Amino acid sequence: MSVRTAMTADQSRDIWFSKVPEATAVFWLVKILATTVGETGGDALSMTLRLGYAVATLVFLAFFVVTLTIQVRARSYHPAAYWAVVIATTTVGTTTSDFLDRTAGLGYVLSSALLLLGVLIVLALWRAAAGRIEYDRIVRPRDEVFYWVTILVSNTLGTALGDFAADSVGLGFERGALLFAGLLVIVALVWRMSKRVPVGVLFWAAYVLTRPLGATLGDTVTKPVAEGGLNLNRISASFAILAVMAVVVVVQHVRSAGARRVAASSSK
Repeated sequence: MSVRTAMTADQSRDIWFSKVPEATAVFWLVKILATTVGETGGDALSMTLRLGYAVATLVFLAFFVVTLTIQVRARSYHPAAYWAVVIATTTVGTTTSDFLDRTAGLGYVLSSALLLLGVLIVLALWRAAAGRIEYDRIVRPRDEVFYWVTILVSNTLGTALGDFAADSVGLGFERGALLFAGLLVIVALVWRMSKRVPVGVLFWAAYVLTRPLGATLGDTVTKPVAEGGLNLNRISASFAILAVMAVVVVVQHVRSAGARRVAASSSK
């Protein structure tokens, strides 16, 4: 067996036992829904229920620790566990970013710059420790830790970027959403047309961009009409988006399980 064949076999094994879903179109749809519910849910706790950014961050951080513990202890990919952690990172990111921007007074520009630096540092440490940056073959505990830390920091960064575009730049929520959707399209086109940019870099770029897209979409749904929103109740909107997200995840999981059964039976 050649080295190349052995590597291919190892990669196939890692994908089979990976604890994260494949980055398909459905994955990105669910990710956008998760970031949107993270925005509405974070604002619901900190603003609607008036807990404040600091207390709300502590509540969501506790939720993050619980869901992450379940995810790390799992031996394989479980949709409910995985997406629960993603939602936890988006809610923590929302309230943490708001705390840094508003309560701590850092502002959108400085907090965005610091959080971007944080993402780059985590990725650099990941590459130094593992020799590569993964996104679709998360099997080893070391990679899983770096994976979730990257997601947590990137979702916090994305919240700050969304607020920066909507408020500081003056785009508003709808045009801000269009801006980040357009940037995602550019990333997708680069992925389709260029082989020079590493896929891992494009994945993490898209992962960061889906957060401000979700943030601006969430604000579009819940902010007052005078501020350019639809003025829907944050709590009701959060549950509605969460329900849609759950339906998409369940349908995708059932289809994937059926495809695996067909593949297994045909190989016998």
